[in-house]
Amino acid sequence: MPEEKQFYDDGAFYVEQSRWKMWNSYDKDGKCILTSLTEKECVSATRFYLKGLQEGWGDSVTHEGTVGGKL
Repeated sequence: MPEEKQFYDDGAFYVEQSRWKMWNSYDKDGKCILTSLTEKECVSATRFYLKGLQEGWGDSVTHEGTVGGKL
């Protein structure tokens, strides 16, 4: 009998350990999100990534400049 998946954050994603002892997170449709060394880091990184997607990664401000003088 297949093991029941434990979903995090109201069903947004779940994590599973691969046969190579790495941890993978998947969205509710089963699409892989990311891979990590530990379960704790996988959950944390997935939450960070999904929050970034929700809030908009592309809305950040970048700055350019030049340094004058001798180096």
